[in-house]
Amino acid sequence: MPLRRIIRNLREGPATEPPAPVSYETASALAEALKAAAKAKLGRSLAIRHVDAGSCNGCELEIQALSNIVYDLERFGLRFVASPRHADILLVTGPLTRNMRQALEQAYDATPDPKWVVAVGDCARDGGVFKGSYAVAGGVGAAVPVDLVIAGCPPTPAQLLAGLRALLQANGS
Repeated sequence: MPLRRIIRNLREGPATEPPAPVSYETASALAEALKAAAKAKLGRSLAIRHVDAGSCNGCELEIQALSNIVYDLERFGLRFVASPRHADILLVTGPLTRNMRQALEQAYDATPDPKWVVAVGDCARDGGVFKGSYAVAGGVGAAVPVDLVIAGCPPTPAQLLAGLRALLQANGS
């Protein structure tokens, strides 16, 4: 049976829709504006720590796309760091699961000031499709103060860039 499926998929192609084209100019403009806002606010590049509070990994795929050749955040001075002690922003995905609450609170406490928390996706906002589950405590705001919510299931990389830019501009003035 698996061989039939494989042959059918090879013959018919994937059942997914092709992605929407990404405008290089739009991505570059968003990233340049984000770099300028980070320099104005922090005097240096922006360090981001990603924390998965129990997501389905849809938002993680979009966050990883920020490092691909289209968006390439490193060239604009934006980078992901391995420790919350080096971060300016905690980028939190997924609903707040009961098992990850303490880990999120520890990451928040370890992040130096000034720090911001960005809830990425509908699940991080209020629990999303997992709301009401015995394992879910709600949105990220139930454990740590949230400065920005980027809605979507999942939000696109362009939405993530625009959200980070809005966060820095709102806190820079």
